[in-house]
Amino acid sequence: MHLEMRDAYAVGDEAADFEAFLRTGVASLDPARSFWPGWLPLVREAVGRGVVMRRARIVSEPVTDYIRYEHAITPLNLAAGEDVRWLPRRQASDIALPGNDFWLLDNRLVQFNIFTGTGDWAAKDRTDDPAVVALCRAAFETVWERAIPHEKYTPMDTL
Repeated sequence: MHLEMRDAYAVGDEAADFEAFLRTGVASLDPARSFWPGWLPLVREAVGRGVVMRRARIVSEPVTDYIRYEHAITPLNLAAGEDVRWLPRRQASDIALPGNDFWLLDNRLVQFNIFTGTGDWAAKDRTDDPAVVALCRAAFETVWERAIPHEKYTPMDTL
């Protein structure tokens, strides 16, 4: 399970593709570009072993340019076997959420993705503390229940 809660990323391996999207309004769905060659085979292999990979994204509306880009490239995640849903932030106000994006692995290990204020990678922290695992699992499941499947979510540019 992966919960994303930020509206902007400035991760270096996406920069060129994101800039091209800003110029053209079209996202590259070439799986050989950017970070995809490392990610997509990993997802396909895991899903092939029976691993269920769910990704939920909490987004502010109107959406940022980055979220529009992220939505446009999500078909690559789906084709590899991930299930992706979107939750408008206004529908998450009553959910107890951890302070950072995270992965929950095998219901026993949480990896927090720590980012700088500009959206680039800063660190990764891991814990198997049962209380933290329980918080993250509950947060993710609540978000997942409310979230909209990718195929049905249209990013709002205005309110």
